[in-house]
Amino acid sequence: MERGKLALPAMDDLFSEKQSQGQSPLADRMRPRILEDIVGQDHIVGPGRLLRRAIQADRLSSIIFYGPPGTGKTSLARVIANTTRATFESLNAVLSGVKDIRAAIDRADERFRLYSKRTILFVDEVHRWNKAQQDALLPWVENGTVILVGATTENPFFEVNRALVSRSRIFQLKSLNAEGLMETARKAIADRERGYGKWQVHFAEGALEHLVEVSGGDARSLLNALELAIETSPASWPPADDETIFISMEAAEESIQRRAVLYDRDGDYHFDTISAFIKSVRGSDPDAALYWLAKMVRAGEDPSFLFRRMIILASEDVGLADPHAISVVISCAEAFDRIGFPEGNFPLAHACLYLATAPKSNTTMAFFDALKEVDREDAEVPRHLRDASRDAESFGHGEGYIYPHAYRDHWAAQQYLPTALRGRTFYIPSIVGHEGKIREAVLQKRELQAAVVLGDNGDGDEILTWSAAAKGREGWFKRLESGRSARLLSDRDALFNANGNAAAALPARHSRVLIPLAHDGLLLWESLRRCPEGLTAAIVDNEAAREALFRYAAVLDQTEQPEIAVLESALLPSPEQAAQWFSSPVFDRILLREPWRKSFGGQTPQAAFADLASAAKPLLAPGGCLIVLCSPPSLGEKISRIIQDECGGSHNLAEAIRRAEDAFFSQPSDQADGWNWDGDGLSDAFESQGYKLNIETIAQKEERLISSKDLDVWFDREKSRWGAFMAKTLSPEEFTQTEEALRRRMQTGPLLWRWKSLLVVGT
Repeated sequence: MERGKLALPAMDDLFSEKQSQGQSPLADRMRPRILEDIVGQDHIVGPGRLLRRAIQADRLSSIIFYGPPGTGKTSLARVIANTTRATFESLNAVLSGVKDIRAAIDRADERFRLYSKRTILFVDEVHRWNKAQQDALLPWVENGTVILVGATTENPFFEVNRALVSRSRIFQLKSLNAEGLMETARKAIADRERGYGKWQVHFAEGALEHLVEVSGGDARSLLNALELAIETSPASWPPADDETIFISMEAAEESIQRRAVLYDRDGDYHFDTISAFIKSVRGSDPDAALYWLAKMVRAGEDPSFLFRRMIILASEDVGLADPHAISVVISCAEAFDRIGFPEGNFPLAHACLYLATAPKSNTTMAFFDALKEVDREDAEVPRHLRDASRDAESFGHGEGYIYPHAYRDHWAAQQYLPTALRGRTFYIPSIVGHEGKIREAVLQKRELQAAVVLGDNGDGDEILTWSAAAKGREGWFKRLESGRSARLLSDRDALFNANGNAAAALPARHSRVLIPLAHDGLLLWESLRRCPEGLTAAIVDNEAAREALFRYAAVLDQTEQPEIAVLESALLPSPEQAAQWFSSPVFDRILLREPWRKSFGGQTPQAAFADLASAAKPLLAPGGCLIVLCSPPSLGEKISRIIQDECGGSHNLAEAIRRAEDAFFSQPSDQADGWNWDGDGLSDAFESQGYKLNIETIAQKEERLISSKDLDVWFDREKSRWGAFMAKTLSPEEFTQTEEALRRRMQTGPLLWRWKSLLVVGT
């Protein structure tokens, strides 16, 4: 026996090439051998996709392929078998049991102990194994003895052991579209070695299209029908080489039949239908909700299952927007139990319509945020909240607790969360229904609570109150300033969601995303979360930033990590640099947030944006888009509004400042500062590079603390361009009054800062 090899028992190997072509079915002969042969699954094996990178790098972790029959699950396993340096074994769950699993595991274990060689175990139809069979495999997947590659036509989240699913990455294969099926058929017809390339195969008009249409996205069904149609058309098989074979429409129709659609109460159809019902109720569409409910009732769904789902809906999706919803649904369920079918259809429909037409709120989901926090940190109970009846004298339990009923409105501000979670917010009341009525009171109390909880007392036990003259005032203002995180999240959501822009729909799980200026990680981590099976690439301008981002990404598997490159002199790489640095040289999304914070590096705004548009063009895949969020100074906050709305200044003073600001921002934009660039200038810059453009204006606001240093800079006549212009345009009295009004206002707390951003979507 060759050293390093193990003698394996004979088995029905799905990947055996020993069958002769004459005996092997066409669908088996035409199985892809390399990644490039895979048709119709570019979303998981296209250039730059996670699975492709993992296969090429031979760094697979346990995976499960899920999809309809004939989409290439077994074919992908064959490609892995042809590519990997690990030993590849296969089992069919229909034909093998626990004994076969243990035999495969024993071989894998011996292989690893003796030769440090990995084993990939492919299990076809893995959902056919019962719980005991799946459990027998679990510990060996967990300790790395085998890498599982499973294939299933059923949803693995319902049909496969949860522990196996949690240790595997799920890749969903899609039914092939007509284009992919036609490509598959033509390959089989043209292939001289495995298909019918030895003969002149011709189809009657529409015959091949009929096979493609009726196969319903199933490549195996198509190839089986193609084989039957071709091999039964000549008088005898095989005919002489180069003989013409003609397939009539009648032969094509006889070779394939439409597949029956069955209702499986335990399968995907069941779960898809209840999903459609839930989403229709959540979306407040009573007509659709009634339709899906009727469909499930007609199919024989258990009414107790339907009521169970509606009780969950009443809390999850209606919640405190209508606190009575859960009572109504439970009452309808009890009424159904008393009367049964057919009259029970009335309370069933009653509950459905009540939920569908009720106001919606999902704020009960805040509980799961709290659960995550508990899992993350097991914080101690603050001393003043501990049970004073036990150890009060020895340890001071309960000391400092404020009894709310002793105060007006039966409430007093104090710390209730653990010290480590000060200021953490779980519940955000919606503005809908009943919650809209309690929202203001909840938020007002929270603001006062935050003043106590976030005070600079440091030790976590001292209970403080806050006033304008309190010692911790500046610390409190700084914490309010940290509310700018809300702006960052708003910017992130705008870029990823494109505010509902049809040209830039939400990125898919398999999208390839490029993020220049990725230093803060704001967009980087969101892309990794939203596109786990695609590619997230980033550009930073120094090696230190790259190393810092990789430190944060160290918890991810190597194939899941972002690809980060350093580019010092430009925002975007050249196509050659992209091909060198990243797994894919083209991207479905390029996301930029405030690309020029201070200046345009000596360029005019229009020239800078034209260069950006030009550099992005060769990096975009067909159908891809460049999305830029930027805030022109001319659309920024105006001091005239602050003087009038925030400082209580005179109308005359505010009007004088407004005129001066209008003049300032209308200056020519032929300088790099570019104070007056706006949407029109951007349109010209992008459209000159061939983009189809959509620009949306987004109103922004936040509470911002203006410091004395800010005012010193603004009103500096020598160093501030704005200050110099205002000092020259306003009268000396107006200039002085403006500065003094802002300094007075600064003493009372943060300002409500308003501005507008432009969301630019170029395709």
